[in-house]
Amino acid sequence: MTTNTQTDTVAAATSRRNRPGPLKAVHGQWGTRQWGTTALAILFLAVMLFPVYWMINASLQPNGTTLQTSWLPLSPDFTGYATAISQQGRNLGTSLVVALGSVVFSLAVAAPAAYALAYFKVRGAGVVLFAILISQMIPGIVVANALYTAYNDLGLLNSIPGLILADSSHGIPFAILIIRAFMNNMPASVIEAAKVDGAGHLRAFWSIVLPLSRNALITAGLFTFLFTWSDFLFALTLTTTDDVRPVTLGIFQYMGAYVNDWSSVMATAVLASIPAIILLLAAQKYVAAGTTGGAVK
Repeated sequence: MTTNTQTDTVAAATSRRNRPGPLKAVHGQWGTRQWGTTALAILFLAVMLFPVYWMINASLQPNGTTLQTSWLPLSPDFTGYATAISQQGRNLGTSLVVALGSVVFSLAVAAPAAYALAYFKVRGAGVVLFAILISQMIPGIVVANALYTAYNDLGLLNSIPGLILADSSHGIPFAILIIRAFMNNMPASVIEAAKVDGAGHLRAFWSIVLPLSRNALITAGLFTFLFTWSDFLFALTLTTTDDVRPVTLGIFQYMGAYVNDWSSVMATAVLASIPAIILLLAAQKYVAAGTTGGAVK
């Protein structure tokens, strides 16, 4: 009887040792779920990046339709890039000048406005912020048509300053919201200490607030650049000649019912994507800090 009891006890202990514990079971279940989530994320990423790959692949093919393009650029041909640079190089330069000009002008207007809304006791500040939000909801075609009439009277059609002002109408409201949210999270004691040392509002804004708001400024500037770089509506409405033509309008003019040089079209699209990709990679950490800086206090 005693021997049977001891045998049962040893068998039960052995079974408990061999049985996977709760931690191992949870870890194994979590590992399986993590692998499944990773595989699903890779699948979604491949689907989203496939158009980009196909654009690059088609740009390296000999002249012809996209239906005849092979899946891999086994024999890359850079003729499309040579054609794109020769025909669209000026348009790329125009887009770059307009985008950089819009960034400078938007930040020059938005930063002081955000500072005033954040630190000054402005009567009706809530109404101003609400009006800024409403301005973001106005369809772009309405703004473009209104600007066309005004530009025609002012002589700003087919001009780089005209495009800079038009594109800044999208960048300034967004920049004000981003920068103000960041400045609201900034300790007021820093500005008060500067005022105790004799600094006025302008000196405190230039020497204290702007350096501390670097992440928000870079974030607002980056999105303004992307808005302007990808703009098509203002370019189509406010330019009527070949003298001033952004690259988005240049790609549009490539398109037609009888396009037979898709490699040049895709090469132009690849070249137009490079500045945005470089800026996004360079400013990634600043954008992450700038967009979340005003979220918590």
